[in-house]
Amino acid sequence: MLESYVTPILMSYVNRYIKNLKPSDLQLSLWGGDVVLSKLELKLDVLEQELKLPFTFLSGHIHELRIHVPWTKLGSEPVVITINTMECILKLKDGVQDDHESCGSSSTNRSVTESAKTAVKPRRIQQATPDPDLPPGYVQSLIWRVINNVNIVINNLILKYVEDDIVLSVNITSAECYTVDEFWDRAFMDISATDLVLRKVINFSDCTVCLDKRNASGKIEFYQDPLLYKCSFRTRLHFTYDNLNSKMPSVIKAHTLVESLKLSITDQQLPMFIRIMQLGIALYYGEIGNFKDGENEDLICHTKDVLGNISGSDDEMGHDMQYVSSESYVQQDEDQQQGWVSWAWSFVPAIVGNDDEEGNTLGVDDGATMNQQKSTVKDPIVSVGFYCTKATIIFKLTEMQAESSYYSPQKVKSKEVICWEQEGTTAEVLMRGEPFFDCQIGFVGCQALCLKGIMGVKDFEENMNRSDAEAYFFSCGENLSTKGMTYLTNSLFDYRSPENNGIRAEFILDAAAHKEMYTEIAGMQRFGAFYMDYLYTMESTSGKVSGNQPDITSVKMEDFGNIQEMSTKSLIVGPLNLQLDSSAVHRIMKIIVCALEHEYEPYSKTKQDFVDGTKAMPSLEEVAALEEYIPTRITNVTILKCTVTIPMAEFNLLPHLLPVIMGQKSTSSFLNTINLQTLRPLPCIQILVDKIVLEHSGPMYPEQLVQSVSSLSQPSDNLLHYCYAHCYLKIFGFQAALSSLDSNGSYSSPAPVVLPFSTAAYGKMLKFPKCWSKRSHVALKECIFELPNLTVQATRAQTFLLQTIWWSWAYVGNVSSPVISEALVNDIFQPSDIPL
Repeated sequence: MLESYVTPILMSYVNRYIKNLKPSDLQLSLWGGDVVLSKLELKLDVLEQELKLPFTFLSGHIHELRIHVPWTKLGSEPVVITINTMECILKLKDGVQDDHESCGSSSTNRSVTESAKTAVKPRRIQQATPDPDLPPGYVQSLIWRVINNVNIVINNLILKYVEDDIVLSVNITSAECYTVDEFWDRAFMDISATDLVLRKVINFSDCTVCLDKRNASGKIEFYQDPLLYKCSFRTRLHFTYDNLNSKMPSVIKAHTLVESLKLSITDQQLPMFIRIMQLGIALYYGEIGNFKDGENEDLICHTKDVLGNISGSDDEMGHDMQYVSSESYVQQDEDQQQGWVSWAWSFVPAIVGNDDEEGNTLGVDDGATMNQQKSTVKDPIVSVGFYCTKATIIFKLTEMQAESSYYSPQKVKSKEVICWEQEGTTAEVLMRGEPFFDCQIGFVGCQALCLKGIMGVKDFEENMNRSDAEAYFFSCGENLSTKGMTYLTNSLFDYRSPENNGIRAEFILDAAAHKEMYTEIAGMQRFGAFYMDYLYTMESTSGKVSGNQPDITSVKMEDFGNIQEMSTKSLIVGPLNLQLDSSAVHRIMKIIVCALEHEYEPYSKTKQDFVDGTKAMPSLEEVAALEEYIPTRITNVTILKCTVTIPMAEFNLLPHLLPVIMGQKSTSSFLNTINLQTLRPLPCIQILVDKIVLEHSGPMYPEQLVQSVSSLSQPSDNLLHYCYAHCYLKIFGFQAALSSLDSNGSYSSPAPVVLPFSTAAYGKMLKFPKCWSKRSHVALKECIFELPNLTVQATRAQTFLLQTIWWSWAYVGNVSSPVISEALVNDIFQPSDIPL
């Protein structure tokens, strides 16, 4: 009966990922409706192959696995798979085989082919003869309903990553994935001809992320505060199919919403956090993590991961569904960088399935396998989004504290010194194959404030005659109460989105239409504080490039005529207000010092200029292709209405912080000698700029371009132009004035010093200048500065006040700051502006 069809499917997944199971015992337990397996070890080599991540599993085990199959209500109740306590430990892959036997890993001790064969064997043993009394159509329909409604519950998921002295751990108390209806409520659903949509929800509860340092013996002496503590978020998955027979969705949407995100990082965690970020960037650009030569050759991916079931597109029901890794998984040589579009897109087949697999998808009618003609695979549209209502990041300074007992261990006490608050955050990615990739990031508003004291100076710990408003030194954008929920526009959490109204969404996948739709004005209207739009497109001279293309970063010069690439990045910052007072400056500088105080080696070294003495001169066809089109990267940065206030320093620790930034060692003997001087009124310099525009452009493949152009005897001006990196800077409405801050936190009327003016600058720099060493007529650098007019006006009192503000920041040693007399302030500003 149905057991002969459903049981092999469930058993195939269990056997594929778990070691040392007896298929006969597992089969009997499944037929009874419930399976309980304890103390299981994962097949780490299989996980490494299918996840295709540059990490090695040191260990992985499951405390308890439960499978509940409601045989009597299989068409109306879901199969529930529950995992209680799953723990995995990972490390970065390296070029040599590591000995991981002590950690229970055998992934590095067997070849890819052997592990693939091991994964195949259980599935072949479990093949069952289908019941001839059940029609294939009924079986297929029922099994698809079962697969589309599987509930997965994970309780206590623990993931750890170790490298050098870093231990990064993620603990999720519970995670559950289930099918929902059009209102996103839990339901038993199926894909129908009238509604070719499948919806799922993944809820994560109490996610905690910790970052700690271990000693030489591998133990953690004391635990830092968690980076993220008990954060809950939910993900909505929306899959749209073209027809009932589609194996892969045509549109995939995966959006995650976090209501409140509270992050905390200490001075000791900051270098480790930056190290993790650098690792991600290095992997992102393919600078490390390349597999050994031949490791990925003839790699047989036996099945897709569990996420394939979530999407309802897993087509390996009972057969040995194997597929050879597609071109998007091609690993490059050591000297090539993997394209990040290719890298991101390579995860899609593993998540949603592969339309190229042969054979009957259900494997229930081996004698009636349909001979289908292979058609061109159409890449699905993938939309991934992350949304956060309110995020808070707090930076802390730590100090060791000894207990009262002599034998008691030391404890770490942390003190909050700076806080960043952000509202309405959005990060969206839209892609279709490798030819189209777009990433948009924005947020509605943000602000930063000082907390407590800093480095022995109690500027906000006690009543220092400072208003609460003075703690806020940075603000940008608006707040959600006035802006609304615009950051959720067209997301799965927006009730006005097409998916939530039964309408199929339309996507802009053309570069020209995209630029027309997503302009600066549109970005600022939606967010208000910050908006970034990164767009990458790739087209061929004969039309759009299909999704099954080789890695785009390995493009050769002779291919430029056939492939046209474009990369544009636009960043817009809304009206902002920055106050660089003593408290803010020293906190920012302290963060920089903490970030630099580490001994980690960089993941990649800066490339030296190459000089290829054997380079061949390009052909006439290649030169003509270069003259017609050269791929470039363009970056535009725009800052609107910027106000910067620089008050006189009330205390100065820069002489002790700057040497550390410059590479010298720090000293701590000065902390007891610096005091806060509450000067009121506090003189300051105010700088206002209406608009700042920065444009940067350069070749997308500088090495190949320069190598070809420099080999020409007389390259054209056009080719020489693209061998440079160009930078344009435009400043509109720049002005500066003197002002003063009173005890109530309000500023006096400004006294103009620099009248409003505009200026522009242009510069270009030759890429790989060593290739042009024999051509003295080729300029290495060029700068042009334009300043139509500049007017500076200042009285003697204003000049003295400007000099005093400079001295307050520039003096060295423990000399007290200069004192500003009230008569001098009255001489510069109107008496009515100075409180008595």
